[in-house]
Amino acid sequence: MKNRITLPKTLLFFWILMMWFNSAVIAQSLPYHNDYAFGLDLSFVKQREDNGEKYFDIDGAEKPVLKIFNDHGYNWARLMICNEPVSDGLVQDLEYVVNGAKDLQKYNYHFALDMMFSNGWANPMKQPTPSSWVDMTHEERIVAVYEFVLNTLTTLKNEDVLPEMVQIGNEIGNGFLWPDGRINYATPQESKWKNVADYLKAGVKAIREVEGNGNKIEIMVHVDHGGDIAFSQTFFDKMEVYNVDYDVIGYSFYPWSHGTLLDLRDNLRMTALRYGKEIIVIETGYYWRENTYHENAPYPFPETPEGQKQWFQAVNEIVLDTPNGLGRGVFWWEPMARGRGFFDDETKVAQPIVRAFEKYSLPENRTDWQNRIQ
Repeated sequence: MKNRITLPKTLLFFWILMMWFNSAVIAQSLPYHNDYAFGLDLSFVKQREDNGEKYFDIDGAEKPVLKIFNDHGYNWARLMICNEPVSDGLVQDLEYVVNGAKDLQKYNYHFALDMMFSNGWANPMKQPTPSSWVDMTHEERIVAVYEFVLNTLTTLKNEDVLPEMVQIGNEIGNGFLWPDGRINYATPQESKWKNVADYLKAGVKAIREVEGNGNKIEIMVHVDHGGDIAFSQTFFDKMEVYNVDYDVIGYSFYPWSHGTLLDLRDNLRMTALRYGKEIIVIETGYYWRENTYHENAPYPFPETPEGQKQWFQAVNEIVLDTPNGLGRGVFWWEPMARGRGFFDDETKVAQPIVRAFEKYSLPENRTDWQNRIQ
């Protein structure tokens, strides 16, 4: 009869505890807990899936879109909200955002909210005032901004899906709530910087009131000129002149609009050293098939699925290299878009870009039997 090896009860207890602890570490939900943003604007995911569209991981397995991205290490998601989305196929009202945020919560995404302050699209070329605000005075519109932000965030807080970061406006380098908040660099005397600052301060006031104790919300000011030092310096110097309170600088950076990768590097360097704020490239994108969007400019990478992935990785490397560790992350705008999204237009199978950041964002399982408590 073989001898049986017995362990003292105390030793057996600690052996079981160690096995459990290591298993718990290995079984952490992905991605690994780090707030550097490997992010995506997921404003249209719920809309697409609610319409019955199906999507597939890179291996062909059908999954919810949020799980596909989460499985490959994406950890931040942005949702946009419009005042009264009545055109352009938009459905991004408060109810939609609440439900979308609850979906994000299921997969442990960090949540950033993009407040458009318009009924439809807001971008550098158009920043329309919501129709119900058009006939207001400037002072009345300041109150409307405050109440819109306050109501939105209070509702999200009550639903237990308060965002960790909020943009007051989308790509507001040329101002927002036009014409009252128009900035014009060609004719500076026409620029209404004080009005823009008034609106930003109204939004900040509402955010600070909602966050209270223990619910810190980071406030982002998002402009479009990610590769332009002169524009960036003019805009953010004005933010200092008018004492606008914010935490993070957000840039858009597209290859057909905002310069070269070196332009981005130089602008992020200037921004970090001059303002000392954390910086996120909150929007970027690249086509994986031929297009005419920037037909007169050379392509930094091939317009292929692999070239698209290389673009996102190159932008991220520049952000990581921002001085003083102030590079906070990167976001892709609209991974559901045709021709420049994360999925093949016909098969809906994920493209190589979905794996762009796995080397940074996915955990290594420990195999040496050590745990974090030594």
